[in-house]
Amino acid sequence: MNDRSHKTIRIFSLIAGVFVLGFLILLVGGFLGSHKIPSNQVSIPAERESVSSQSVQASVKRVTEFYEAVGTVRPRFEINVEAQVTGRIQDIFVRPGDKVGKGQLLVVLDGQELQARLDQNKASLAAAQASLTQAESEFERIKTYFEAEAATLRDLELTESSYLNAKAAVERATKLVVQSEIARGYTRIAASEDGEVVKRLVEPGDVAWPGKPLIILQTRGALRLEALVREGLINLVSAGMPLTVVVGAIDARLRGTVEEVVPSADPTTRTFLVKVGLPLHEGLYPGMFGRLMIPIEERTVVVVPQDAVIRIGQLEEVMLRENGLWQRIFVMTGQAFDDGTVEILSGLNGGETLALKGGGDA
Repeated sequence: MNDRSHKTIRIFSLIAGVFVLGFLILLVGGFLGSHKIPSNQVSIPAERESVSSQSVQASVKRVTEFYEAVGTVRPRFEINVEAQVTGRIQDIFVRPGDKVGKGQLLVVLDGQELQARLDQNKASLAAAQASLTQAESEFERIKTYFEAEAATLRDLELTESSYLNAKAAVERATKLVVQSEIARGYTRIAASEDGEVVKRLVEPGDVAWPGKPLIILQTRGALRLEALVREGLINLVSAGMPLTVVVGAIDARLRGTVEEVVPSADPTTRTFLVKVGLPLHEGLYPGMFGRLMIPIEERTVVVVPQDAVIRIGQLEEVMLRENGLWQRIFVMTGQAFDDGTVEILSGLNGGETLALKGGGDA
């Protein structure tokens, strides 16, 4: 076979390939069929009961739009346990998570120095009391002599002055003893309220001083959400208003009450701090992330039961009954609601009859 024959065969093969490719394009595009069906719907005879044993209607309803203000769950009442005197920490009896009762001992400071000061003040008090006893006896003796005209008025005045000074010295020494006893009592730090230990900020051997937090307690069962609300919406929130709080970590929707709106915006974020009291709920702990749902407006939407939507990959469709036929209509869904319905953003106008097939991804 010569070169010309090979060239002729290649030309005929190329022409045949072009015709086959064109035929396939026409066939796939539906241009060769006598009953063309639009690409966005498929018609099925209404008599086919296998399509659905139930039917529902797309409905129109009013829904509320919410602004979600993010926040953190915090204790409603938080107590910083601090030392009233300076001293080295000797013992700590609690750790984070421990439940404590009012009056329970939490921390003990080394009180040797304070005890020594108390002993010294007690010794000074004893000496002052002895001086007072002597001065009082001398004053009574001179007073008797003065009444018998055996002592002068000056003698009486001098002994009376000594007696009064000794009495004042006893009072001062008594106050110092009381103060020392109080200071020594500050070495034993107890819980002022029932609560739970959130943080332990020191360890034995550390030095405590007035104003330094040692332990942080939270009162039991008293939690709230502290959320930041942008300045454009702060007029929609007021104290006493009931609002919904969503805590995703425990899959909970809680009904809270606005307790406080801090009347000053953060100049950096332009947000206001809103504090919402929360009810008791199992598994809710400080530090959890929460969202405060603030209603801002109402709008009209088309909704259908979620079981009426068929999902095929990224596509969503419903079976629509129209003119006696079931048609497959592509739709786009939006927000899902608690009542089991879902918003239809496009594809339906409301009032249509749909097949209920149980939903789920196909």
